[in-house]
Amino acid sequence: MLAGVLAMLATRTAMAADQRELKAREAFAAQRYQDALDLFAKLYAETLHPIYLRNIGRCYQNLGQPDQAISSFRDYLRKAKNPTADETNEIEGYIKEMEELKRQKASASGSTPPTDPSGSAPVTPLPSASPPPSSGTTASAVLTAPQPPPEETPPLYARWWFWAIVGGVVLAGVGVAFATGVFTKTEDASCPMDRTCGP
Repeated sequence: MLAGVLAMLATRTAMAADQRELKAREAFAAQRYQDALDLFAKLYAETLHPIYLRNIGRCYQNLGQPDQAISSFRDYLRKAKNPTADETNEIEGYIKEMEELKRQKASASGSTPPTDPSGSAPVTPLPSASPPPSSGTTASAVLTAPQPPPEETPPLYARWWFWAIVGGVVLAGVGVAFATGVFTKTEDASCPMDRTCGP
């Protein structure tokens, strides 16, 4: 019974998370990135699923906040379990876009352009000050956390209630047998008690 209650609570929690995830994806597709960011942040806080870090990074990317986007993307790469080469390349591409946006913002504000990591020469920013286009469409760029596989139903003989029923049937059968006298010794009525009867 307790297991059933826990399963029901887990299902309700998953359904609530699904509704918020759907709302977050809808907000992202409608370019309401701050709303999507707030929902993805709550989902990550509850589940700690790394896919939400990727989605948080995409929201920051579209909000033009490169530092937060880079941080989220790097956290995703650290915490994701076995990302494919394509996923890793995609995230690294997003990080490069955000680093370029940081350089553009730095040059627009009049600060010294950052140097190449090798230290050889300053990096020339792109002429446009707008955020670079992201690779891929915005609606499909947000991923959904995979749902846990459904719990396998144990076989009938492995359930506690099955053995409770079997035990009850056995006890009932024994009780009926006692009640009908199956286990009592009966005397042969044709042989008087004071004599020994034989064949």
